[in-house]
Amino acid sequence: MNDKKIVELATFYVGNALCGMDILKVQEINKLMQMTKVPQAPEYVLGILNLRGQIVTILDLGNKLGLGETDLSQDSRNIIVNSTGGSVGLLVRQISDVVQADLTRKEYPPANMDGIQGEFFTGVYKTDTKLIGILDVDKVLSIED
Repeated sequence: MNDKKIVELATFYVGNALCGMDILKVQEINKLMQMTKVPQAPEYVLGILNLRGQIVTILDLGNKLGLGETDLSQDSRNIIVNSTGGSVGLLVRQISDVVQADLTRKEYPPANMDGIQGEFFTGVYKTDTKLIGILDVDKVLSIED
């Protein structure tokens, strides 16, 4: 009997931390940065952008996770994810590989991982060479700070 729970993780860098999320949560990845600022929005909300007629709120994932602002560069990307309130974009420093992860081997997240609050992670996954923090996308997108 095969009890493995293989999931494809889309991985990306937030600050220097390698994070990942279930690729099925990812709607698309783009480099659109023409955002409209939102008055009185929390600091981690960079603005909104129009994605083919759909309004998408862009969050600075580094800022939200307590790692400081993400610098816009050639490598930064928005990961557009589907959430209960519509689509949200997560600004990340850089996209990395898609990793096949056996989630039966997932470990509990440390309380503090590379300066990130552990509450935003469902666990960590170790590959031969890397430690990937598995992002709890729903927790990141929940409104309360």
